[in-house]
Amino acid sequence: MRMHLTAAAAGLLLLAGIGVAAADTVVIQPEQETVIKEYVKKQPLASVKLPGVELNVGTALPDTVELHEVPNVKYRYTVIDNRTVVVDPETRTVIKIIE
Repeated sequence: MRMHLTAAAAGLLLLAGIGVAAADTVVIQPEQETVIKEYVKKQPLASVKLPGVELNVGTALPDTVELHEVPNVKYRYTVIDNRTVVVDPETRTVIKIIE
């Protein structure tokens, strides 16, 4: 009986962890997005290609992709397939694609 309770508790903890991870969505404030867009216009980058990588919010970029700083903003950016991509530098995860 005790083993069944332990397995059930472990299962609940696992499901709770999945729920927390799914809820961990990054929202860029409108002011920050404006700062990023204006900076990108002033500091254009050459677009890079990433064959085999489907570019979506949540995609983790490989270490070979250079991320560029935006002053006074926590996030970084790069240009992939002629689209500006905002990236969380800690996880290298795409958090916004600016068309």
